[in-house]
Amino acid sequence: MEIKPIRSNADHERALLEIQRLWGAKDGTAEGDRLDVLVTLVDAYESEHFPMDPPDPIEAIRFRLEQQGLDTRALVGVIGGRSRVYEVMHRKRPLTLEMIRRLHERFGIPAEVLIRPVRAKRRRAA
Repeated sequence: MEIKPIRSNADHERALLEIQRLWGAKDGTAEGDRLDVLVTLVDAYESEHFPMDPPDPIEAIRFRLEQQGLDTRALVGVIGGRSRVYEVMHRKRPLTLEMIRRLHERFGIPAEVLIRPVRAKRRRAA
């Protein structure tokens, strides 16, 4: 496969198949260099054609807790007492700057994610 810009879904699929074939190639080899170039091209194509919105702050907190095998009890003391944690996690109270700082320091959640507006809680259809 000749390396060329990815301009269509077919090009994208071919590049993904080639990446799969090359996966695990050693750095500094011809195959490793080819893999690096293809990954860069696919990343650029996907960023343009399949953009992802940044995560909601509350969902980002839930995700990080899940990654670390924790539940919301781990937030007590970081963002406040049990009632404050409940209010924040149920979108009844916004994150404060101090909460954002402590969440970033304790859990490594990017501050730029935490400062985004929290999406309103969705109501279930009856």
